Amino acid sequence: MQKRFVDVLQAIRTEFGKPMTISSGYRDPTHSAERGKSNPGAHTYGCAADIAVSGGDAMRIIFLAYKHGIRRIGVSQKGSGRFLHLDMAEQHGFPSPALWSY
Repeated sequence: MQKRFVDVLQAIRTEFGKPMTISSGYRDPTHSAERGKSNPGAHTYGCAADIAVSGGDAMRIIFLAYKHGIRRIGVSQKGSGRFLHLDMAEQHGFPSPALWSY
């Protein structure tokens, strides 16, 4: 994981005041979630994390992420596997700002 990204995640977690469960961090390009993509995703650069969170806590993390410079956010808030995707992949040519849902 990129140190700058980890430092931002830590700043978010500190201000959030609760543990944050990271369900996915760095992924090797051969990881099953990456193999079907035409281009490597943000996780393969070590500057993305999926955080298992829902409800009001998810909204608070979105606000804190934006406050700390995260401009690429994916939201999955349906069903049992709810999470937020946060990344700083704009430095690798990914469009920013970006907000999407799964």
